[in-house]
Amino acid sequence: MTAAVNVTRNPDADWVAWAAGQTGIPERALRAYVAAAVTVNATEPGCGIGWNTLAGVGSVETAHGTYGGGYLNGAGQGSRPVVGPALNGAGFAAIADTDGGALDGDPRWDRAVGPMQFIPSTWQLVGRDGNADGTADPFNIDDAALSAASYLCAGGRDLTTAGGWTSAIYAYNQSDAYIRKVHDQAAAYAASTGAAG
Repeated sequence: MTAAVNVTRNPDADWVAWAAGQTGIPERALRAYVAAAVTVNATEPGCGIGWNTLAGVGSVETAHGTYGGGYLNGAGQGSRPVVGPALNGAGFAAIADTDGGALDGDPRWDRAVGPMQFIPSTWQLVGRDGNADGTADPFNIDDAALSAASYLCAGGRDLTTAGGWTSAIYAYNQSDAYIRKVHDQAAAYAASTGAAG
C-alpha cells in the first residue's frame, strides 16, 4: 500500500450519526469503531489506528455484522450469530477445533465468529470487554471492535505508516486481495466523511 488510511477522532454522537449517513455504516457499528480506536490510541499512543480502518475490516468481514440480513441491536449484539465457514482446508486454511465448539458450534473445525470474524483461538488470546459488562463476547460489536483494534496494534505497530498499516492488516488476514479491499474501503470511508486518509 502506498499510504496508511487512518482517521482518528473522539466520539461525538452528532458526528457519528452524520458519518453513518455519509458512509452507510450502521450507526451502532460506527460508534463501536470510533470508541475502540479512541480507547486503543489512549493506551497505545504509538499505534494511531483510525476508526475507518476498523470499519474497513468490519465491512469486508461481515458488512458490519449485517451479513446474511442480520443487524446489530442497541446493545451491539447481532440479531443472529455470524459464523464463518469451516476452516477445513477446502478453500481456507485448515484449523482444527480449538474451543470444543463453544464459540462456533463446531467441535471438529474452527470457524471465525462475530462481526469482526475472530478464530476462537485468537479470541481466547485477544478478546476484550469493550462495553464493560464483564464479558468479552466476540458476537458483540463493542467487544469485537476493541479486540480488533488491540490486535491490529499489537507488537508496537504504527498504523500511521504504510508499512505498519499493511503489516497490521496482513496479520489479520494473510491475503493481498484482502489488504486491498480493506484499504480501499477504509479510504472510501475517509473520503466520504471529508477526512484525509
